[in-house]
Amino acid sequence: MMARASVAVTQNQSNAQPPTLAQPAPRRTRQARVAWGGHAVTVGGTAPVRVQSMTNTDTADAVATAIQVKELAQAGSELVRITVNTPEAAAAVPAIREQLDRMGIAVPLIGDFHYNGHRLLTEFPGCAQALSKYRINPGNVGKGDKKDRQFAQMIEAALRWDKPVRIGVNWGSLDQELLARLMNENSRRVQPWDARQVMIEALIASAIGSAKQAVQLGMAREQIILSCKVSGVQDLIAVYRELARRCDYPLHLGLTEAGMGVKGTVASSAALAILLQEGIGETIRVSLTPEPGQARTQEVAVALELLQALGLRAFAPSVTACPGCGRTTSTVFQELAQQIDAHLRARMSAWRSQYPGVERLRVAVMGCIVNGPGESRHADIGISLPGVGEAPAAPVFIDGQKAATLRGDDIAQQFQSIVEDYVRSRFNAPPGKNKSA
Repeated sequence: MMARASVAVTQNQSNAQPPTLAQPAPRRTRQARVAWGGHAVTVGGTAPVRVQSMTNTDTADAVATAIQVKELAQAGSELVRITVNTPEAAAAVPAIREQLDRMGIAVPLIGDFHYNGHRLLTEFPGCAQALSKYRINPGNVGKGDKKDRQFAQMIEAALRWDKPVRIGVNWGSLDQELLARLMNENSRRVQPWDARQVMIEALIASAIGSAKQAVQLGMAREQIILSCKVSGVQDLIAVYRELARRCDYPLHLGLTEAGMGVKGTVASSAALAILLQEGIGETIRVSLTPEPGQARTQEVAVALELLQALGLRAFAPSVTACPGCGRTTSTVFQELAQQIDAHLRARMSAWRSQYPGVERLRVAVMGCIVNGPGESRHADIGISLPGVGEAPAAPVFIDGQKAATLRGDDIAQQFQSIVEDYVRSRFNAPPGKNKSA
């Protein structure tokens, strides 16, 4: 019986197809260009998925807003959106841009307009010029016969100043006239759609219809980005799948009003990860509600980690660490993992230009013999700390091979020094050459 089983397994293995490797699907869209001065951020086409964020300061306070924009940009946000809701806010935009330029922060600014954007862009040309992109919400640009006229004024400003636009539809401010019309049409169907399906159709129709209107007004298709934001994970997936099927505009992803802390992080990650894996989404924002005292940059950190976890981009070396269990003797490995992670991130500002490719470095810090040596071998460099009942020694693995065994009370410092030496030896590209990992 054992011999038969062995033969069957051998035959099955010889006829087996290799497992399909998972990777994000490709999606080719038009490419928009969002620029300020000599700095341009491409969106869509062959560009990587871009990270966006938004300030929560009063834009009329130019100093506070410029400081927060700088913090978000330094955290990794490639585009930063600011609220432009009052004459005072519009008047402050040129000063914000000027302060950022003085600080050497070239990140493009996106103006977020609702209700009165047509007036602000017309009456404050300095604001219109200092912004690099305009966000237009077709749900509140105007009602009745004013809607088309006021939408046209915003597109005319974009054309005058050569700015791209994002037509951003949100289910919380959806065009009620459009929704009512679609609901009426649905009531006459032999088999009416579900109310959520009608809502999704209204979101998509608003976005694509507004884009067509912008093109008719002279806007280049390459300078239009679309978004249709909702606050439910399954609804967001449904609306973007259909939106991606119907158009080739770059799409901005975001779960609106995602919430605070763990809930907001998990909800945004669940929705965006599925869409990004399917090749849908050219820019993302993780819309977290900051907890009291929490930095606004947390939403940027989550977005960066999400893209890196999916293998879409690399921003900083990754540190693998086991969660700990009854086999681990203490919190030493957890503390070491935190120290190494913090050290690597702190060094990235200098390393990024000095050691090209270092952002793809993989480090493992493990807590016992069960998975420690194996995980360490899979990493570029790893350490397996002793667990309960194990000898007080920590083997270090470099490029899959055991390279050293650390002992003593300063294991953390020893390992950190080894990591520094490894980075210098592996990523120190000759001048003029990019030696990526």
